[in-house]
Amino acid sequence: MKSKLLIFILLLSLLTVALSQKDARVVNALLSVINPIKQAYQTLIHQLEDKSQNYIFQKESIKKLRKENRILRTRLLEQMHYIDQVKSIYEVLPNLTQIPLENIFIADTISYVQLNSFSQIILTKPEHLQENKLYGLIQGDVVGGIATVNHDQLYGFLTSDQKCRFSVFIGDVKTPGIAIGSKADEMIVKFIPKWSKVKEGDKVITSGLDGIFFSDIPVGVVTKIEVQSTYTIAHIKTYNDIFHPEIFFLINDTTPSLNKNFDHNTTDLAISKHFPSPQNKFVLDPTKHIDQTQEDVIEPETPLESMKSLKKP
Repeated sequence: MKSKLLIFILLLSLLTVALSQKDARVVNALLSVINPIKQAYQTLIHQLEDKSQNYIFQKESIKKLRKENRILRTRLLEQMHYIDQVKSIYEVLPNLTQIPLENIFIADTISYVQLNSFSQIILTKPEHLQENKLYGLIQGDVVGGIATVNHDQLYGFLTSDQKCRFSVFIGDVKTPGIAIGSKADEMIVKFIPKWSKVKEGDKVITSGLDGIFFSDIPVGVVTKIEVQSTYTIAHIKTYNDIFHPEIFFLINDTTPSLNKNFDHNTTDLAISKHFPSPQNKFVLDPTKHIDQTQEDVIEPETPLESMKSLKKP
């Protein structure tokens, strides 16, 4: 019995030393073996928790679900009315993409990358993710960090990590800047124009211009302003919880799905505007020239005064 305990302690110490090393090959090899075990363990724990909630908290769950059902019924009626309006849009703009795109995935946290760091995590990797592309992570309804795929592993960098960078807007006037991870519950927004009127208490949201996040996702609030020689720096307190990174929404594609493949020259709306006849259902050719010269052209009149040339001095 003592020998088994000593072997277990020895293996655990070797694993700790290997994970503390900075050799990427060793770390990736160990993670490829350990992560499936951790993921299976978490799945088993979640299943047991679901079963316990079904048996122990069944009465409370029924009350909560009935209340949510009423709310969802109301929203369903609103969405049905919205769908009818969208159908009318598709009739006018037939080239819009009608297939729903997979813009958002759910990613669970497996473990931290290092035992002594709480800013980098390993996530369950959805399918069809690209290598070395930055993906946005949303925790609840606020920004949680960014993620990227490296060696078939999905790594997450929370807002406290320096590798977490994305574009933001500050305040009601939407002053642009780049948010960079600094430390726990804090980020720094750099490259703010010096003439911008940024003040403490301004809300910080994502701009959506970098293709990582959607626009208008809450990030934090400004707590301190520093004016430097070339630009202004703002310290912000983030909304997310870096010490409980459990479930994230991963943004796969930030481009609007409704106006993809949209060409205003090939829609019935553009054709009916220029050619009211219902028989004119053809595609406009932008290379063809349409002469819009009017008949009443005003030509410049010849001046009545005699123009004398100046003598050279």
